Amino acid sequence: MNIRVENCSGCGLCTEVCPLGVLSVKDKEVSLSDGCVECRTCHKVCPSKVFEFEDARQNPVCTSCPVMCAIPEGGLGACHRYKNIGGEIKRNARLVTIDEVRQYLTGPNQGGPEPLITGIGSGTTYPDFRPSPVIVSGVRDGINMVTVVTEAPLSYSGLKLKLDTDHYLGIEGKRIFTRIKGRRHVGHLCTEEYGSKILSLGGVNILTSKHGLFAARIMREIVSGKDALLSIEDGAQLKVRIGAPPEIDGVFQNRMRVGCGSATTGLFAPYMADAADEVVVLDGHITALFTEHPCGRYIKKPRSGIFIKGQKSTEGRYFLEKGDGWGGTAVHSPLEVIERVDRSVFRPGMTLLVTETTGEKTAFFRMQEEGFIASELPEKAKAFLDVLKDSCEATRVSGIFAAGVGGSARAGVTKNPIRLTRAVHRGEVTVTVGGAKPFILPGGGINFIVDVEKIRFGSIYTSPTPSFILPIEYTMTYETFRSIGGHLEALRPLEEVLSEKVG
Repeated sequence: MNIRVENCSGCGLCTEVCPLGVLSVKDKEVSLSDGCVECRTCHKVCPSKVFEFEDARQNPVCTSCPVMCAIPEGGLGACHRYKNIGGEIKRNARLVTIDEVRQYLTGPNQGGPEPLITGIGSGTTYPDFRPSPVIVSGVRDGINMVTVVTEAPLSYSGLKLKLDTDHYLGIEGKRIFTRIKGRRHVGHLCTEEYGSKILSLGGVNILTSKHGLFAARIMREIVSGKDALLSIEDGAQLKVRIGAPPEIDGVFQNRMRVGCGSATTGLFAPYMADAADEVVVLDGHITALFTEHPCGRYIKKPRSGIFIKGQKSTEGRYFLEKGDGWGGTAVHSPLEVIERVDRSVFRPGMTLLVTETTGEKTAFFRMQEEGFIASELPEKAKAFLDVLKDSCEATRVSGIFAAGVGGSARAGVTKNPIRLTRAVHRGEVTVTVGGAKPFILPGGGINFIVDVEKIRFGSIYTSPTPSFILPIEYTMTYETFRSIGGHLEALRPLEEVLSEKVG
């Protein structure tokens, strides 16, 4: 690689994406330390054409993915999974057994046979016309089974994050940025799904854009269990980590709402009836007015004479403007929601409780001649709020990885790829990701979504194409493997493969 130092503007983008950390920038001058593999990642992001590469490479070339790193003696490739040992490129990891990852496989989404071995540590199938690196046979419950494993480079991948919070993040469709040397477009704010916010990161159009390497980096950090800093265009600032509560605008979220305002009323109507003469549950999806709501009427709670703002959906259920106020609405002071009061019905001495669906923010008022006066919570109102809070789950971040193995990676399994696709959809072949069972999407191809918490952290890695490399297992009976045109010539007994396990 040639470095045109005179062109360097000192932006430092190359140091952010260099997978081996061999670049540094000081005083608008870039320098290179030992270990460069000519992956050309720096060239992709440099706005000043500092880096030049020649076709000829001096070091042995790794052919396990399209990057084709030229790895110096003792060095690692850009993916950190392959090493030059004595002039030969070798896998720098060991094959992982199903027993080692079983702790990640608990839960209701398991089904179909477990793989005989996982793809973690197996190496890639590239170029793809070759048999997968590990194809094993074994007997399970008296049945001859086959598992084909590979670490498959999947360029067209996405990550969906679910944040269990009613906090307002921004307008759906707005872009999501990382805070890496400025703002890098890595996704968009997706829909709200019953009390949770969905963030969509990556996908083919972003990963192939000028921001693709930054998107891949932040996605890799998230699926590895690390913190990630994100910002919503014209919206919230986020700190997220899989399995942990999200931090939104510097505040950690504690409780996931028990349901919308209407659902809260349906769940706790007897408590609400004792808590106050009227209860308003503020919520960005459906705000509830208790005495007008069917639940209040069923309990025969007298209509209070309080009327609230918002677009009325049905009796006692209102759509309010969304915002960063109470319950994800634009209401910042609880009495703002009151449109009018029929003073002939709601008389002095009567009480009003306003709360969020989590019980985090609450206000209690008593009507006087001069209007609503803030008052201390009575015991019955406290009892309602206590049961409401106790019924809320802890808020957390979870994620599903979306990808597809219906492309060229199928050639590692069979000489007739369409037969594999059809067998998967017929349920004759079980696909797993590091041992975890994904949901196979209907329709063409083998597209899947998988819970990233069921895959051992560190099992997913990236190459600077950019692409995500996932451990994939295809498990089936020997008869199915033969019928779909599987690579019978590459089949080895499980015991033989396990005896070679190192590390």
